[in-house]
Amino acid sequence: MLPNRSTKALLDITTSPLLNGAKHGFLGRAGGSSEGIYSGLNIGLGSDDDRDTIMENRRRATEGVLPGSELVHVHQIHSAEVVTVTGPIRLDQRPQADAMVTDQPNLLLGILTADCVPVLFYDRQACVIGAAHAGWKGALAGVTDNVITAMEKLGSDRDNIACAIGPCIAQASYEVDAAFRARFLEADATNDRFFAAGKPDHFQFDIEDYVAARLQKADIVRIDKLSLDTYANEDRYFSYRRSCHRGEAGYGRQISLIGMKE
Repeated sequence: MLPNRSTKALLDITTSPLLNGAKHGFLGRAGGSSEGIYSGLNIGLGSDDDRDTIMENRRRATEGVLPGSELVHVHQIHSAEVVTVTGPIRLDQRPQADAMVTDQPNLLLGILTADCVPVLFYDRQACVIGAAHAGWKGALAGVTDNVITAMEKLGSDRDNIACAIGPCIAQASYEVDAAFRARFLEADATNDRFFAAGKPDHFQFDIEDYVAARLQKADIVRIDKLSLDTYANEDRYFSYRRSCHRGEAGYGRQISLIGMKE
């Protein structure tokens, strides 16, 4: 399905029709106040960007998606851990995890990425939402499966869950070595279909399709892949791998958001 792209207060917000009813968006770089290598809407508190600037970017992102809500996010560690959010989380008390679920209104779940896969979840019937940061480690360990299980504990039914997969590094941009591929084949030999041949002893990994396949295997039938390459679209998105290839001192992070109005 094609995403709906809109700009609000100069922000680049990509939405999915599958998540209509929830306030959400996959935000790009546009509309931020950061400069230099972080130019744009850098939300990464782990970067060396000016903290006050990052906080202003957070405010703009929040107001652009769900004005008046409380932005919450976790300290991401490339895991499969999921947190059930019942109220605001102080920045200095963020739990170590890579996904969140809630059934509470006016809480805006935020996932930070810079090539990894952001996944937003919505069960309209149960009024339950989720958000996951699926790097390759978390994706392989089952972070999306764990989000679905956590949503079910809040009354959701996986038959009613819709998912949108946001901007992430595309297969053409994601070169990996043979040892990387071997980890996925050890987990499931059919994972070979996500690797295309590259230069000798290297492969091109389709992490977006891998995450989508994990969702399908978990019986999620409504999945929207936005197919937006963070590496190739420099004007729109931050990219960790691109910054590494250029030898830059740091890199920004974009944010993906989902919440429900009261």
